[in-house]
Amino acid sequence: MAVGGAASRGGAPDDGSPGLGRPLLQDYAASCDARKGRQQAAAGDDDGHDHEAQCYGAADAEPGGGASFVRTCFNGLNGLSGVGLLSIPYALSEGGWLSLALLLAVAAVCCYTGLLLQRCMDAAPGVRGYPDIGALAFGRAGRLAASAFLYAELYLVAIGFLILEGDNLDKLFPGTSLSVGSLGVVSGKQLFVVLVALVILPTTWLRSLGVLAYVSASGVLASAVVVVCVLWTALADGVGFRGKGRMLNVSGLPTALGLYTFCYCGHAIFPTLCNSMKEKKKFSRVLVLCFAACTLNYASMAIIGYLMYGDDVKSQVTLNLPEGKLSSKLAIYTTLINPFSKYALMVTPLATAVEERLLAGGARSSKRSVNVMIRTLLVVSTVVVALAVPFFGYLMALVGSLLSVMASMLLPCVFYLRIFGVARCGRAEAALIATIIVLGSVVAATGTYSSVKNIVQEF
Repeated sequence: MAVGGAASRGGAPDDGSPGLGRPLLQDYAASCDARKGRQQAAAGDDDGHDHEAQCYGAADAEPGGGASFVRTCFNGLNGLSGVGLLSIPYALSEGGWLSLALLLAVAAVCCYTGLLLQRCMDAAPGVRGYPDIGALAFGRAGRLAASAFLYAELYLVAIGFLILEGDNLDKLFPGTSLSVGSLGVVSGKQLFVVLVALVILPTTWLRSLGVLAYVSASGVLASAVVVVCVLWTALADGVGFRGKGRMLNVSGLPTALGLYTFCYCGHAIFPTLCNSMKEKKKFSRVLVLCFAACTLNYASMAIIGYLMYGDDVKSQVTLNLPEGKLSSKLAIYTTLINPFSKYALMVTPLATAVEERLLAGGARSSKRSVNVMIRTLLVVSTVVVALAVPFFGYLMALVGSLLSVMASMLLPCVFYLRIFGVARCGRAEAALIATIIVLGSVVAATGTYSSVKNIVQEF
């Protein structure tokens, strides 16, 4: 895209002033090309091409010059639909019925900040990922800040997957134990966390994310099936809608907000989806459709689960479902699909970043063995943390309050203001962005404090 086009949509003038001047954009594009060349040279032509195509979703990697509108919608739904669906009734129980308005507000804000990221990508050529947007706004410091929050978020989400698997498998097979020689007996959630990690481990060794993307697509259907199964339990299995709940619980609002935000923590993949589209101008429609569909699904699960169990709903609504019922088993089995299909996708970007840092210039034969070792150590570390902090609801609230708020609300607003400037945004939009920054900061501070406090109290 021409630099002049970016400036006409709100970029800074080409007068050398701070912002998006022509030299800055040209230097940035050149640095991106140089960095890409170095990565490909270090990793080998095949590995470099695979890394760029898979991580960035370049349009030329797609058949026909890019992904279609429908396929991009499907990928967006897959990115936004996740394990947050199980904790959404618990979030509603923490905040009360009136907190549903906050769910809608969070969805609207996150959709808007997603659009801001798209505008930032349109500001300069060569911007392919979230860290690139940070680099465009604040240089090396911006890239490091964006990368740190994104990788920390992905790491903790991977830990949440293991906790989720352990909880639900323990409900399906209560009392399961295994004798491990002199180490004693391992049982319950701890046993299943370890077993699940062993099963998932080989998927993290795969270098091509294309196969994993097709596997993870099942998560979209799984999210809808889980809601249907929970509704089936209420209507056909005698549970009914007996939970009255509370209108408002002020003390629980920070936790509720953190969990609501966690449900919309897909901003890390938005630049990838936009780059992969055949018609990038339609990406704004993709965002609106994906957020609307996911919000409908989340709100349905929240209302159904809270009506069924009221304030007794657990951090994962599947843990409340009656044992032995077909609908309960189907819901839990379906729930298990998401972690198995998405764990490797969460860990791979972090593993790739570590590999590029440690293995630049090494021999290909040694790289492959070290790659396996790095990814194995990452899985082992997530198992250790999952066993040490087995509180799914509180962990997800912490991720949502601290990391998701930063990646989904604060950083897009700050980067946008830095790139385009307050004067170019207009007073109304600048005021809206400032409001989001202030409220997001309050949510991050209060939610993080509440989540850490709850985790500490559980020990």
